[in-house]
Parts: sequence; structure tokens; C-alpha cells
Amino acid sequence: MNRPDRKQALGRLLGPAVPEIGCDECFEELDRYVELELAGADADAAIPGLRAHLDGCPACREEHESLRALVGGDQAL
Repeated sequence: MNRPDRKQALGRLLGPAVPEIGCDECFEELDRYVELELAGADADAAIPGLRAHLDGCPACREEHESLRALVGGDQAL
């Protein structure tokens, strides 16, 4: 059986399948990324590599979740 936690661990070990940006670029683009998400736009196409970075970086993922909750209110949930 393929458990989700094993799949996530394997994904972290292998790294992203798409090019990934670094933390500095992530923090520079995070505001725009969240605005695009909340507007219903394709944020992943507009800022390639940011989603892959969020999937692999707990600090940036936490920042994304906090910003989304702050800006989106009920929409973020």
C-alpha cells in the first residue's frame, strides 16, 4: 500500500520535478503569488517554481499560509 506520508517523504528526497526557486526569490514573489491565488488566477504559471519551493520548504510554506490567512480571511480557508 502506498501511504501518503511515504509518498511525501520520497518526494522530498527526490526533489521537485520542475525547476524550483530559492527562499530569497520566494519571499520577493510571495505577495504577488498569494494575490494571484486569491483572485483565482493561475499563480503557478505566473511564477514558475514557487509552488515546488513551498512544497519543500517548511519556513516558506508557513509564511505562505500565514499571508494567505491574513489577506484572504475566510477565502483562505
